Amino acid sequence: MNRYEPPAALHDTATDRLAAPMGRRIDRQAPRRFQFEGTPYAGYAGDTLASALIANGRYLLSRSFKYHRPRGPLTLAGQDANTLVQLPDEPNVLADTQPLTEGLSVYGQNYAGSLDADRDMKLGALAKFMPVGFYYRAFYKPKGVWKYWEPLIRKKAGLGVFDLDADAGYHDKAYLFADVAVVGSGPAGLKAALTAADGGARVLLIEQEPELGGALTYARFATDTAPSERLLDDLVAEVEAHDNIRLLCNATCNGWFKDHYLPVIQGRRLYKVRAKACIVASGAFDQPAIFRNNDLPGIMLASAAQRLMRHYAIKPGQRAVVLTGNDDGYLAALDLVEQGVEVAALVDMRAAPNETKLGDAVEAQGIARYREHTIFEAHHAKAHHRVTGVELRPIAGRGEVGEARTDIACDVVCMSAGYMPAYQLLCQAGGKLSYCDETAQFAISGLPKRLYVAGSANGFHALDRVVHDGARAATQALRDLGHQVDVLDAPKGALEQVNYPWPMFAHPKGKEFVDFDEDLQIADIINATRHGYRDVQLVKRFSTVGMGPSQGRHSALPTARLVAAATERSVSDTGVTTARPPFAAETLAHLAGRHFDPFRQTPMHRRHVELGAHMMPAGDWQRPAYYPSRAGTLERLRCQQEEARHVREKVGIIDVSTLGGIEVRGPDAAEFINRIYTFGFLKQPIGRTRYAAMTNEQGVVIDDGVSCRLAEDHFYVTATTSGVGRVYQSMLQWNAQWRLDVDIANVTSAYAAVNVAGPLARQLLERVCTGVDLSAEAFPYLGLREGFIGEAPAYLLRVGFVGELGFELHVPSRYGEYLWDTLMEAGKDLELRPFGVEAQRLLRLEKGHVIIGQDTDGMSHPFEINMGWAVNRTKPFFVGRRAVDILHSHPPLRRLVGFRLPSTSAKPLEGHLVLEGERISGNVTSCEYSPTLDAIIGLAYAAPERGEPGQRITIRTEGGETVTADVVALPFFDPDNQRQEL
Repeated sequence: MNRYEPPAALHDTATDRLAAPMGRRIDRQAPRRFQFEGTPYAGYAGDTLASALIANGRYLLSRSFKYHRPRGPLTLAGQDANTLVQLPDEPNVLADTQPLTEGLSVYGQNYAGSLDADRDMKLGALAKFMPVGFYYRAFYKPKGVWKYWEPLIRKKAGLGVFDLDADAGYHDKAYLFADVAVVGSGPAGLKAALTAADGGARVLLIEQEPELGGALTYARFATDTAPSERLLDDLVAEVEAHDNIRLLCNATCNGWFKDHYLPVIQGRRLYKVRAKACIVASGAFDQPAIFRNNDLPGIMLASAAQRLMRHYAIKPGQRAVVLTGNDDGYLAALDLVEQGVEVAALVDMRAAPNETKLGDAVEAQGIARYREHTIFEAHHAKAHHRVTGVELRPIAGRGEVGEARTDIACDVVCMSAGYMPAYQLLCQAGGKLSYCDETAQFAISGLPKRLYVAGSANGFHALDRVVHDGARAATQALRDLGHQVDVLDAPKGALEQVNYPWPMFAHPKGKEFVDFDEDLQIADIINATRHGYRDVQLVKRFSTVGMGPSQGRHSALPTARLVAAATERSVSDTGVTTARPPFAAETLAHLAGRHFDPFRQTPMHRRHVELGAHMMPAGDWQRPAYYPSRAGTLERLRCQQEEARHVREKVGIIDVSTLGGIEVRGPDAAEFINRIYTFGFLKQPIGRTRYAAMTNEQGVVIDDGVSCRLAEDHFYVTATTSGVGRVYQSMLQWNAQWRLDVDIANVTSAYAAVNVAGPLARQLLERVCTGVDLSAEAFPYLGLREGFIGEAPAYLLRVGFVGELGFELHVPSRYGEYLWDTLMEAGKDLELRPFGVEAQRLLRLEKGHVIIGQDTDGMSHPFEINMGWAVNRTKPFFVGRRAVDILHSHPPLRRLVGFRLPSTSAKPLEGHLVLEGERISGNVTSCEYSPTLDAIIGLAYAAPERGEPGQRITIRTEGGETVTADVVALPFFDPDNQRQEL
């Protein structure tokens, strides 16, 4: 045969583009220059990287994962992995969705040498030594051999290179709400959105492409294209003008979760969408035929060729062969001819088209037709860079061909073997995808309430039926949402025959690719079943079919057919592989992107801002981390230590309004508190406070605070800033079971609070407090009084979290600024100074006080963190009592200890490991330099035998350096508590 040889010279994008109206997405007045593999090229704004390269005559864009075979675009819609390329700071980018920008520099990936001459392509010759699942059987013995094979395999099979220093840029999250979310803006989606919006619903229309219209923007639905073009213009104009419709283009709905919760990615934003109803009009995926060398550059889906022409004004090639199993191949052939492509042959695997006039239209264009034929093999030049021809054979049976052959030269092959509904979201919702073996048709059933499917995803392909089905789905949604509408019936008549039942033809020499992502051939799938994997899900895991970037969009159906045939079952018996979210790859930056979380401000927030405080998040709150130093700087360590020293020497004030506050009232209040917390509270005196630790049913410490008894039937308890919501919820949950006679109220926002601490604290309060005797005898440590600060009614608590004489003052929140101003004015001559969270944490560390959530984790029980004193072992019950007893009865696995290092030592950081020889025995939870002690102090989990003072522990610090710290008794400072009990 005479193979077709493409021209050597590159195309000029300005002269070789098709005339308008082709090229609806490009701006011919906005040229763009870029580089690929170091070679300069030109394209237009609106091009993708792939379309611009094809316009320049370059089809080879990538190399395959396993055999390093040349690959070119298959779908031109981001639905396959044949176009993966490397950007300067990002690997594995799909060239057919990557917008072309000025100065873009791109390289291929996964090759040795160069993209055009990949030395690793020789791996294809070793295919017989790398059968399906060979890695499961070849590298597990002798024991330990895998560590030698792994680097080599990863190097050969690795794809792009990730720049660990790359900045992902700003990403965020936002929330959207709608009555009806419509996924897909093809003809069904557009009609569904309009119908729902006209019915009074708020509609969110989500489209993955940069423009509305779906298949209407590229596909041909009849020999006369005018009606579909008018329909596109009319529907898009109405949707864009409708006040009830919000549009999200370039947006991917990446999953369906319960109650129509949809994660939608648009650019650098992740929308969290909640809809009352959802209509999936996601269309269908054009399916390839399977024959030898069906992965060569230049072999593409018919829809990809149509996209090239209509979206980007690019001729897919000079001489084409169209292989089809439905009428759409005929329409694609007509498109090609009209745009100046010579169609050398239309190869129909069927005996005749469903629409006889299509055959007449094709023959009127002088296109040779081969009926009941298939492509048996695609030809190529030595380098495999482009298809150069095909070998045709008559079809003799299912997957079998006759001996007669016809060779046809071409530089592009367009395939349309059928359609697979874009079922992923529907199946994630619990829908069941079924298949009729006799008609090769799909159906979806078992959808949850208020989830609907429409259009091609529902099996309809004729344009009028697709539009009608979109309207039908919308009327169903409106009715179920309570709107008074007449529900339309489903389109009448049988579903259109669009799927050829067996478009797969095994070749004696193989290389008929079922999964382009994983280089899997027909024999690989069949051999997987011969190893005993009869279930299609097990075949998937053994062979990795459908596990690549395209997630089975083009391999799920042929795999199911092959497994069914090999195990003598039907596709309806085997089913297809499970579809799980995400629908498309999502970056870590999207998942970790900034949340639009509301934050709370304390009643004194303005005062902190006026003082120049450096604010920090604490749970849902904004808190001052530290204030400017005396020198006016905001250097963390200097401010922290200066504030801490001032509290030790004089007096300081800190805003603690963020502490959780919960009131428990009622005849059973004491019994309730006694059950919730580990200590004993039945006999807690009125006017006294008591430390309160909370454990869960597993015996893990989950929160702590202070219990204040205001009356026999009234307790006011505090909780941690970030834990109060969980504590309150837990209290309500437990009392729903216990049914004690109590009222429980979260009053966190009802109070503002400060802690005044330091040797001069009592002297300060005596100037502003009335109604309370503040003397040590009348108001002892852990006492509770009610009085006034100026005119503000207040609870006064004698507590000492920072280890100094201290008073915690709780006033109604409307008095917050008044309380702050009153104290600051009264303390001027005492040099009263505000201090922040950083200084508070240092001061509490010097006293050895534990912060729940920082010095504890999801396994910490009271006895391993030295809080056995806070557990009443005599009372019959508290939440977690049995688990605490069991944990305490077992030999300890670790212990929280205090350690000390010289000030000149390397300072461990939180999270650094504690080592016992080569074994990890724990980790550092808190560590700071203490100016009071002129030493580095901290808390860490260590082996139990290292828990006594006088022992030493080894800590691995930055850079792998180790330091040896002394285990010391807690607290580090003022062990007799003389300062806080003054």
